[in-house]
Amino acid sequence: MDKILKDRSFRLSIILTALFFGTGIFFLFIGTAPLGWALFIVLPIVLGVAIGAMPNAKYIVWGAIGSAAIILTALVIPGLSGLLCIVMTLPLVLPLIFAGYIIAHLIKRYRHIRGTDRLRVLLLPLLPFLIAAPVEQYLTADKDEVIEVATTQIFDYTPEQVYDAVKSVDTLDADKPYLMYFDLPIPTKCVLEKEEVGGLRTCYFKAGKSSANDFGSGTIVERITALERGKVLKMDVIDYKLVGRSWLGFKEAIYYFDKVGEDKCKLTRITTYTSVLKPRFYWEPLEKLGIRQEHDYVFNNLLKDLTKR
Repeated sequence: MDKILKDRSFRLSIILTALFFGTGIFFLFIGTAPLGWALFIVLPIVLGVAIGAMPNAKYIVWGAIGSAAIILTALVIPGLSGLLCIVMTLPLVLPLIFAGYIIAHLIKRYRHIRGTDRLRVLLLPLLPFLIAAPVEQYLTADKDEVIEVATTQIFDYTPEQVYDAVKSVDTLDADKPYLMYFDLPIPTKCVLEKEEVGGLRTCYFKAGKSSANDFGSGTIVERITALERGKVLKMDVIDYKLVGRSWLGFKEAIYYFDKVGEDKCKLTRITTYTSVLKPRFYWEPLEKLGIRQEHDYVFNNLLKDLTKR
């Protein structure tokens, strides 16, 4: 270990990782970079290119990948990110660092570039990110896509019984899906002020089990736009405060109650939301998974409440 720590290239890889990721985080906070392609794709690749340009390849990859994992994980401590978000980010970022390293290594192997350990030269690959980040911010501003997530389950109760149980919930306490054992926000109760069009319904959340602070806690306030007992409960989200979920924008919460047979109900729960995270092919399935787990938790609690009645 002492030999590794004394290796100049290893130490440089740690410094480069801190400088590259520090620049990305700084750009994010000043609003110059979105949570998109430049940050999640371009930045790790150019970091890999930088470390791949160094002459000693024995320890540099481990230095960069290890430092990146530590830096990202450290964002959990002040509440800038959550454990679940970091877990989802690492499989995207770390392989791209290695890919950038391979690209630089191949170019160096065929003598198109020479290896160097000069820090000023190794910072040059950062230029594409410095250009791409503000360009992406400009091109993608106010272009959020609305996404819909639907979950359906059949209950051995009438639509009216299911409607009465779901419209207002004093306490949610049921078997938790596995993501709630990280820091996926956990619904605790939903309070309906008035059962009429225009009435408000407020849902309260607490932080997931692994959270060291209030990351993920907060409220979602909904205004009823349509309701008919045993048929539909439709609401617009007019305000939401979920700590650490600023990239999500909730739009609608809808419940459809369909009669099945004599005394069964098919309940369909629909959530519509927006997200600024890109690339969408990576983040959208993970976002939908998280929302479906929230749906599953509500359904588990609903079945528990119905059984008590």
